[in-house]
Amino acid sequence: MSDNTRIPAEYELLKDVVALDLKTIDTKIEKSPADPEIVIAKMILGEDPDILSTCAWGLIFAIGVMSFADARPRGYSDVDFIADDQWFVSDMLKHLSFENGRLHFYADYVRGRCMKTTVEIEKNGKIVVETVNRGEALTRWVAKLQGKKTMGVVEGGDNPTR
Repeated sequence: MSDNTRIPAEYELLKDVVALDLKTIDTKIEKSPADPEIVIAKMILGEDPDILSTCAWGLIFAIGVMSFADARPRGYSDVDFIADDQWFVSDMLKHLSFENGRLHFYADYVRGRCMKTTVEIEKNGKIVVETVNRGEALTRWVAKLQGKKTMGVVEGGDNPTR
């Protein structure tokens, strides 16, 4: 295979995500007891452990892509913020670990973006995803991963019912 036909690792990981059939087990959206302005979103998902064993890295990468794309600077982090920046495999790897028998991902601030996103994947197929100070964005990301259409603004055209 020549260098011109290589597929970037990022694309390979995203390709793995289509094999997943994520089931939503629980969703909690709460305000932080310490600061009611901060929203904590937590979703528990389930997947067949055999399928997840080959697609877990892709799932974490895809959640990282969506979290990074939606993230904005907070406080002084805007000095490192670049509007058209991208999420790379190396970004995921810097925030990935194996703890207590689980694959664990946590990204706080990455290149000026407030991500505050955690993903934990257990060998039994349980997936826990949590965001802090990101509103309900997590629910939209999971809906996209599940193949659901999410609402968006339609540009152009006049509304004849006005």
